[in-house]
Amino acid sequence: MKTTELLQVAERLEERIVGANTAGRQSMQPEFNQVLSRLRASGTPVPSRLLRLDRALGEEAIEAYFDNFPV
Repeated sequence: MKTTELLQVAERLEERIVGANTAGRQSMQPEFNQVLSRLRASGTPVPSRLLRLDRALGEEAIEAYFDNFPV
């Protein structure tokens, strides 16, 4: 897949993620992270808004994990 196509995929995922509920956001996080990783690996600069969203999704996943962690 070309880098321009990867960027378009990332932007489409961004739109879906922003409009999704928490469960939907969490289900799309792995795919979004993989697309961004492929962009970085190709040397393409990743827009900061996509990096921020990826970080936020990662933090949400960690919080969700620990919310269900027995104490």
